[in-house]
Amino acid sequence: MFGLVRPSCFAILFFPLVLTVTVWAQTSIDDVHVGMRTRGITLATPETARGVHLIRSSVDLVTVPVTITDAFNRPVVGLDQGNFQVFENKKLQEIRHFSTDDAPVSIGIILDTSGSMANKLDRARDAVRAFCEVSNPQDEFFMITFSEAPHLASDFTYRPEELENGLLTVQSRGRTALLDAIYMGLHKMRQARYPRRALLVLSDGGDNHSRYSERDVKNAAREADVLMYAVGIFDTYFNTEEEMLGPGLLRSMTNLTGGQAFALSSFADLPSITRLIGNQLRYQYMLAYRPPTDTKDGKWHKISVRLRLPKSIHALLHVNARPGYYAAQQ
Repeated sequence: MFGLVRPSCFAILFFPLVLTVTVWAQTSIDDVHVGMRTRGITLATPETARGVHLIRSSVDLVTVPVTITDAFNRPVVGLDQGNFQVFENKKLQEIRHFSTDDAPVSIGIILDTSGSMANKLDRARDAVRAFCEVSNPQDEFFMITFSEAPHLASDFTYRPEELENGLLTVQSRGRTALLDAIYMGLHKMRQARYPRRALLVLSDGGDNHSRYSERDVKNAAREADVLMYAVGIFDTYFNTEEEMLGPGLLRSMTNLTGGQAFALSSFADLPSITRLIGNQLRYQYMLAYRPPTDTKDGKWHKISVRLRLPKSIHALLHVNARPGYYAAQQ
């Protein structure tokens, strides 16, 4: 769901359930546990992380990263393999591999520095810091800033402070080449070390200065196997048509990848949202299945993930998963 996020959304919620499955809040990491027992979080090494495949058209196993969130967008952990069903083109698939390891992620931060961000850059810096504070210590990062053109502000690094240093001299100016920046971020991910990959887009408006079209970038996103999260910092009124279309553009981009988009009415809430996104990235389920033998047709194959839980609990949760993949062609 893409809507305005208000401060009240960060209150602690307690679900009064009397079924065999219980839900409670975990305020130290802002997650929600479902189940009679919970698993500890395991920090995977870079070596073990390389063994986990994301959705690739040329591999035997299709692996789908899944995030389960509650009504306040907090990650839900503690589910078992039996709580999930995976469908390809509406046909139930056998889950061959199930993992909840906190494996490291290659992350690209795409930050709007156009003229309209003049009074928001300080808060954007705080948001980047908050996001990195909850990341896996082994995560790698790069940062792209953009106004009239995208610029690689920081190459891949394991030191989040280098991202902050790269923002010290950034000034807002010019128009907004949002689509070009996302396209550059997707292309940069080809150099990523880890198979788990994500982009975080921070912007306050729609695109008005890109070479690449929305269709170009969506096609690239479908093929890139990169989760995309976006936070839109929107005013209560729009000066241009591009600004009015901004929320829908970010929502459609993130939906293609299995990520999520947030719209804020106040940029003061930005660090809280990026911290929440950081937690979602750390607490994902990895579901792998072997696709049917006749899928090497070069076509788009739709994926859907469903939860097997009591209806009273299922109604409180939201499933975020990539909607499909392009198969290899024989």
